[in-house]
This record gives sequence, C-alpha cells and structure tokens, in this order.
Amino acid sequence: MSMVLFASVVRVGDGLPLSASTDYEQDKELQETKRLLKGLSKKLGQFPDRCTLRTGPYNVNFTSSLGVGYLMVCTASYPNVLAFCFLDELQKEFIVTYDTKRINSAMRPYSFIEFDTFIQKTKQRYNNPRSLSTKINLADMQTEIKLRPPYQLSPEDLRAINGFSVHAPSKYKGIAPTQMLEPVTLPGIVSCVLSILCGGLNLLRGVHAIESILQCYLFAYFSVWRNSKSFLAFALICLSNMYLYELRNIWQILFHVAVGAFMTLQIRLRQPLGKAPDYNV
Repeated sequence: MSMVLFASVVRVGDGLPLSASTDYEQDKELQETKRLLKGLSKKLGQFPDRCTLRTGPYNVNFTSSLGVGYLMVCTASYPNVLAFCFLDELQKEFIVTYDTKRINSAMRPYSFIEFDTFIQKTKQRYNNPRSLSTKINLADMQTEIKLRPPYQLSPEDLRAINGFSVHAPSKYKGIAPTQMLEPVTLPGIVSCVLSILCGGLNLLRGVHAIESILQCYLFAYFSVWRNSKSFLAFALICLSNMYLYELRNIWQILFHVAVGAFMTLQIRLRQPLGKAPDYNV
C-alpha cells in the first residue's frame, strides 16, 4: 500500500530535530530506514535542497529551505509528486508558524513538538490521495519536478558520510543524470562567453558552430559521459581550425584552440554536487 509513514523537521545547521510525527511502526526495515534518515538529517547542508534516497521497500525524500529541513519516509510505490507536495505543505506551515529567530535559538530536541499535530493531519490527508485537498498544488509541483528533478542520492553518498550500509539494487549506483552541478565560477563564465564568441566567428566563416554550442551545454548541464563529450567537442574544434588553416593566421587558430581547451578544463572542474573532481578520462 502506498503511504507516508514518517516525517520530521530538523535544523539544517546542526541536524537538531525540531518536530516529528508520532510513529508506532515496529517493522525492522522501516526502523533501519529511519536510522538512515536520522544520520542524513545531520548532513543536509552537503546536499542539494531537494533529494530522494531509495532504500529497498522505502523512499526517503527531503527538502530544505531557510535553514530548516523537512524529511519523510514513504513506501517505494508512493508517487514522487505527492511526496514533495507533502513536504512543501510542511515547509509552508512551519515557516508561517515559527520565526527564524526562534528556530535558531532552539536548544533542546523537539522544541516544536506541537507541530506534530499538523504533521499527523497532513499525513492522513496525503495517505488518501483521492482527497481534493491534496491535489491543490499537484500540477505546479509536477511541473517543478520536471524542470528541476530531485537529486537521486546513491547508497555510496550516504555511506561516505555516515558509514551506514544501505541494501539497494545495483541500478541505483553512481550519479543520477538529474544531478545538479556546482555553482558557476568567474573563469567558467569567461570561458562560456569566449566560446560563444568563437562560435560566432566560425559562423561568419561559413562553418558550423556546433562544437562551441555543445561545450556551453556541457558546462551548463549535467550529462552522461560529460567529460568524454567535452573532449570530443575540443577535438572537433581542432579539426575545424585545421580546415580553416588557409583563412586564418596562426594567432587566430591558437586563440580558438586555447579557448576550446580552457572551456574543456572548466567543464571538467565544474563537478556535480557531492562529487569530488574526477581527472580520469
């Protein structure tokens, strides 16, 4: 049966639990998943603001905003859109009910335990998806998730931080293609502008600019085999300049190749969030 099983609210800075739903479930796998959720809540600042972790029969979903994290455990068959609508409702109500100063000054765990009443009521509504009240923001959330999908946490992500063991199918290993990239740096912006300039100069010479467009795309978005594609784009830039050898002097050719090399480097340096740079081809 698809349902929300547990939810909690924590402070992102130190993982202090602020409130949680009352739980009477004694299922061993569920208790293990909740243990993982507790460890994860202490490291929310290391992940994007919307994530999903699949742990066999259960999913852990969480969002974070304004220094507060909202986490839930649901069955694996529970719709992703409903899960994040549920968390969105918790977030909106919590922000309205408690001000930032009070949240930051909380010293004891579960200082806002009275919020459990709202969590329980919301959980009951979302465990009955046919209820009209649960569909109010469904279309908007569905669109938002399509445009900005949740980061798919892998078992390795959690093990690397907490040392926990997660029993999950091998298909979830590795980095999900929906992963967010690190923030853009000034050298990255400069390389992107220069790459667009080179593409424009190629068009003026009657040559396609697909290599420069591909490089800009790989810099802006995560893609499978991203590094390999960046090297392919750089190789095409070199071949294109060889083709234009008679139309350009040596300095122009060096400029285009240098910009291509610089852009390739920036693509490799801008890694997905939560992943160290990989300098292996």
